[in-house]
Amino acid sequence: MPRAKKSPVYIVILQRGWVVVGRLSQVGQRIALTGASVIRKWGTTRGLPELVNGPLPGTVLDPAALGIKYHELTEIARLPCVEDKWASHCQ
Repeated sequence: MPRAKKSPVYIVILQRGWVVVGRLSQVGQRIALTGASVIRKWGTTRGLPELVNGPLPGTVLDPAALGIKYHELTEIARLPCVEDKWASHCQ
């Protein structure tokens, strides 16, 4: 039996300063991030887009055990990530 394709990994900026990363799926206006974490500390020198290539040594991730769900209107921006660089962090 073929393996199910995993959802793509995104860094998402939400209202009120929340920055999260996880495997994104959307049904209507509801969005879910599985294997998700809150990015508490970026650890970058050139800003958030630097993390699309994976977390850096100074990056601090707080796992969200039950995932993250939100309405699409609370999303400010979405950055697609390099899958293999985030795979071990977003399972």
